Amino acid sequence: MRKRTLTLVASAMTAAVTLTACGANSADSGGAGGTSASSSAQPAAGGANGKVGVILPETATSARWEGFDKPMIEAALRAEGFQPDVQNAQGDVQKFTTLADGMITQGVKVLIIASINSELGTAVAAKAKAAGIPTIDYDRLNLGGGSDYYVSFDNEKVGALQGQGMVQALQGKAGAQVIEIEGAPTDNNATLFAAGQRSVLQSKYDSGELKLVQSQPIDNWDNQKGGNTFEQILTGNGGKVDGVVAANDGLAGAVITVLKKNGLNGKVPVTGQDATADGLKSILVGDQYMTVFKPIKQEAEAAAKLAAALAKNDKAGADAIAKDVSKDPKGNRDVKSVLLQPQLTTKNEVKTVVDQGYVKAAEICAGDLQPICAQLGIA
Repeated sequence: MRKRTLTLVASAMTAAVTLTACGANSADSGGAGGTSASSSAQPAAGGANGKVGVILPETATSARWEGFDKPMIEAALRAEGFQPDVQNAQGDVQKFTTLADGMITQGVKVLIIASINSELGTAVAAKAKAAGIPTIDYDRLNLGGGSDYYVSFDNEKVGALQGQGMVQALQGKAGAQVIEIEGAPTDNNATLFAAGQRSVLQSKYDSGELKLVQSQPIDNWDNQKGGNTFEQILTGNGGKVDGVVAANDGLAGAVITVLKKNGLNGKVPVTGQDATADGLKSILVGDQYMTVFKPIKQEAEAAAKLAAALAKNDKAGADAIAKDVSKDPKGNRDVKSVLLQPQLTTKNEVKTVVDQGYVKAAEICAGDLQPICAQLGIA
């Protein structure tokens, strides 16, 4: 098995409610929550193998959950013969708990958890286990939790790709000054992104090839707070910056807004993550250097296949799917995992995201971007 170690960032990591790390591939797919209720109001066709419950965390910072994870998980579970019940907690801890209690009472075959924080996910998994219902941690591992399986992307690799992109963009610029705008300090994925970045960048900082001005985590992945924080750091550094490591496309967009105010957009490379429509447009226009594309369909299908094995109590079958291992240092345990591979995406790779159906060409190629898209074969 391939080994992936999940670690906490030192003492800055404290337990609190946080929103998920990932951004959206569709800006209008979020909203105040009507879609989450629809899955139970309109039961899926089929479901010969019973019902599988899925709880997603929010939409406020990440429209991906409703725009991509929800329909893709529903389709994947139907393909395995289940009736999917996919709900969104909208960042509300109490609502997450209530949804979980309802699914457990209904006797779902498996419960898939994309939790708001590890404490909440751990509590929900314990309730499900007491009711004889297996659980799968989805996208984020609940540290100290009790789920036997975990499905996500290789999140340290996500950060390493961001670091690689920054080095690539600043090649030949000795002593370039870098500001890091990181994700929520309570989000284990953000911890892994930062660790991955440093696996590439720390040696550059140590040698003086690059200079780290400041690295700052942003509570709740709050884009407005991220922009304000970046502006304060930039001002404190005399308005000087050569590159910005932003942990996702939402934070990258907030950084770019500040760079525009200072006439620096297009001159300062910015990283991102999630291959959102806005992020891809920023890449095409030259304001953002790269993003990280994560094929969510693969994540959804892996979770559905695991659920199918667990519903039949087929441990050997589940183990054959979850061939990776993630370390939970808080629980002092190894968690059998599916860790999918993310993809570094610069201007020349934007077409891949469109071709795979995650973003429509019409979303990113309007107006002044039409000639650029034509040059790249995006149609």
